[in-house]
Formats: sequence, structure tokens, C-alpha cells
Amino acid sequence: MTNDALWAAHLCLTEVYGTQDIYGRYDPMHELIATILSHRTTHANEVAAYKAMRDRFPTWEDVRDAPLDELTACIGPANYPEVKAPWIKQVLAAIIAERGEANIDFLVEMSTEEAMKWLTSLPGVGLKTASLLLLFYFKKPVLPVDTHVHRVTQRVGVLGPKVSAERAHKLLLEQLPSDPVVLFNFHKHFYWHGQRVCTWYSPKCSECALVAQCAFYQSNGNMVLSSTPKKR
Repeated sequence: MTNDALWAAHLCLTEVYGTQDIYGRYDPMHELIATILSHRTTHANEVAAYKAMRDRFPTWEDVRDAPLDELTACIGPANYPEVKAPWIKQVLAAIIAERGEANIDFLVEMSTEEAMKWLTSLPGVGLKTASLLLLFYFKKPVLPVDTHVHRVTQRVGVLGPKVSAERAHKLLLEQLPSDPVVLFNFHKHFYWHGQRVCTWYSPKCSECALVAQCAFYQSNGNMVLSSTPKKR
């Protein structure tokens, strides 16, 4: 059932940012591995690490078979390469062993539940990464909740201060239409708003279209949120 306050916030941000067609940054395999690299680092570091990896190991089979120490060194810019390199090798090994190639386009034929279960069974792939892939690339009715989406929905007062981002995936999805275009725009708008206006430090409340319904603003910024700022 649609939450009136959540829907009002969505409509308000749609007026600010406009309606977008569903799109992804890369192809699905690129996005999958890039998202693993993106954990707890900046976008610039993610891009640098990905480029260094593919320059050194041009095919996914090359990455799968790369000596672990060499792959770890390649993706060093992305932070925690000693954790991410084994995950990447294991993910590629699992996909290629099951499918015969490094390709996840088959997910479009699966139900949302089956595709989500398959993706989250891969090493290093959590609910946010799986939701992003399924919505952006396969137009499944799911909702990725990253740091920005989580923060803005908490500040508006739709989510309680103790609701984790993991739990928010289910709670928000239950309160929105099961429409991939709506969910994509909701994600993008709340992501952009959290990135540009409703920032963790020094939110620009004077520029915010949501102040009239924002619990954070009404409390003069005294809300205690459930999460601390993290690098994307």
C-alpha cells in the first residue's frame, strides 16, 4: 500500500528532477564487478581500479585466472583490494562455471525472486548491488537503497531512526507501486537529492523542496539517524 507521505515526497522530487527512462551506466557484467569495486570507496577510485584491472587482464577469463597478488595490486585504488580481489575471482568463476561464459543477461528471463536469490548467492553481492542490477538492467520491480536514499527517507520521517538500509529495501518497496519506472525514478531522485542537497554534513535545507514535510528540518536537525556516513 502506498504511503501518502512517501508518495508526496516522491512527487515533489519528480517536479525537481523530472522523470527519467530506466538506464544503466555500463553492461550488466561491467556493473556487477564495478559495484563490488565501489564498496567503501569513491567513484573515481572505482573507475581507476576497474580500468587498471581490465588493462592488465582484458577478458573476464583473464581476471578469473589472474594470480591473486597481481589482481589485488591492480585494484589497489579501490580500497580493501585484499577483500575485493578474491570476491571478484570467485564471482567470475561461479558465473563461468554455471553459464559457460561471463554473462548474466539470462537474469531477464527469471522471476524477480529467483534472480535476487541467484545474485545474492554470489560472493560479495548484497541486497543493494543485486537490486541495482535487477532494476537498472533488467527492469525488475525492486528498489536499491544506498546511503543517500536511506538518509533522505529517514530525515523526511518515512523510516524510523533505527531502520537499517538493509531493512529499508523491504519497507520502502512495500509502500511504493510495483512499477520499475516509478522505482527507478524514486531511487534516482532520492539519490540525487541526498548527494546534492540533503547531504550528511551541512544539508542545504534552504534549497530543499521537502522542508515542509521534513522531520529532520522540523526538529532543527536534531534527529539521530541509524547510519554513519560511508563512502560509496
